[in-house]
Amino acid sequence: MFKVLVIAYYFPPMGLSGVQRILKFVKYFPKNKWIPTILTSGATGYFAHDPELLKEIDANVSIIRVNGNELNAKLSSFGTLKMPSEATRKIINRINQFFNIPDNKVSWTKKALIEARKLLSDEHFDLIFVTAPPFSAFLLGTILKKEFKIPLAIDYRDLWYGYQFSKYLTPYHAYKHKKLEYGVLKAADKIFVTNRRIKENQLENYKFLDSNDIVIIPHGYDPPDFEAAPIIKKKNNKMILTYTGSFYEFITPKYFLKAFALLKKERKDITDNIELHFVGAQTKELRKLSVKYVLEDNVKEFGYLTHIESVAKIKSSDVLWLMVGYGKNSDTISSGKLFEYFGARKPILACLPEGALKSYVVQYGATYLSDPENIQNIKESLMKIYSDYQLGNLPIPEEEFIEKFRRDFLTEQLTKELQFMVKNTL
Repeated sequence: MFKVLVIAYYFPPMGLSGVQRILKFVKYFPKNKWIPTILTSGATGYFAHDPELLKEIDANVSIIRVNGNELNAKLSSFGTLKMPSEATRKIINRINQFFNIPDNKVSWTKKALIEARKLLSDEHFDLIFVTAPPFSAFLLGTILKKEFKIPLAIDYRDLWYGYQFSKYLTPYHAYKHKKLEYGVLKAADKIFVTNRRIKENQLENYKFLDSNDIVIIPHGYDPPDFEAAPIIKKKNNKMILTYTGSFYEFITPKYFLKAFALLKKERKDITDNIELHFVGAQTKELRKLSVKYVLEDNVKEFGYLTHIESVAKIKSSDVLWLMVGYGKNSDTISSGKLFEYFGARKPILACLPEGALKSYVVQYGATYLSDPENIQNIKESLMKIYSDYQLGNLPIPEEEFIEKFRRDFLTEQLTKELQFMVKNTL
């Protein structure tokens, strides 16, 4: 058996999609001869909590929680927080990005460094595995690698330099982020990313990297989640089109709802037979748009649900919707929800730019593609979907393609790479 120290700030009982990837790796590590110890955050105020997720982890796995001085820790007494408005979120982000490099979790990593040093001094670990964001965790990993001479694997869920939602407010900020990332990549023994576009971006920005340095392990879905999630019985015969997740920046329901409103004006007989379900922590903007376009009878908000409840919703829907608009490096986005959609094996209305997500949905097969901001194009896709639904002719996805994204299979791929890393240091 191999021992791995896993450093992950976002981890259950926190909810939202950011915890799923590392949770499932940890769940399946022991079945692949790896014993994980998790170093993570303590009590935090956060937008969603899902304590049930902790039941997926083997009882023998150690979880070490570190309380820092970051904002989330200071808000811990408030428990689950409301999503701020988009305007407020942007202001908070800009302030954080100006004063905190690389991010506002630096104070947590300083406390976590103390605990990590104790762990690595008291126990033998074969490898350190760090997932980010937050990217300050990568800096923690590089310090530990240099001090303890242990192989370091880093896992990118998103871009660091060039992240879609980062605004480098001065040339110094851009320079500092790139310099820090350069140091981390130099120190890392292996780099894992979620899609080919991120890999290509890294190879372009950091010429010292070789293609073999970077391994693609995509997001996935976990079959036991779908077995545990019940089918929710329909209350009527209307077609249910569901979106899971939050909206922010250029990931917006604006164009979709505008297209649906246009369809309602032209073909009310169609829209009267469609329900639009939204699952996830939302701001008031969705409600405002629903009122603006007079779609209150069609739009149903369910708020944040536990992971199993969310899976039950997508399992019980007729069609699923995915949206990413045009923005900086939007081609590198690898939305975790898409792979849960794959697990549900439902048709997908994909409103996407060129990029990693579009490449995946094309291979999936059961996809209605649309330009993310073309109202007429989205409206026509909705008409086609409803026609196929009425005729019982909705497309069926490629099963062989879906099987590639099982969480147990992806973790097996990951652990093989980790074992090569350990053997190369012997």
